[in-house]
Amino acid sequence: MITAAQLRAARALLGMDQRRLAEVAGLSLPTIQRMEASDGQVRGNVESLVKVVEALERAGVELIGEGATSAGGGRGVRFKAQRPTEDPGA
Repeated sequence: MITAAQLRAARALLGMDQRRLAEVAGLSLPTIQRMEASDGQVRGNVESLVKVVEALERAGVELIGEGATSAGGGRGVRFKAQRPTEDPGA
């Protein structure tokens, strides 16, 4: 659904701190902090994840999933696909 890195990047694009995201999503600050501390995919209950995604979208950020295209065609940020690292000793 959303990675912790995407969540942090979305907040940064909006100039929004964790406290403000918690307010607009209707969640507690510790919930947002736990989500952002996740490794990879954000951990949390589905209802909380939906609230965060919807709050970010209302604020103007489109979250782009792996292999997806942007529906709105606006500017965005995306991680490049990970390339396999070459073993220098091989």
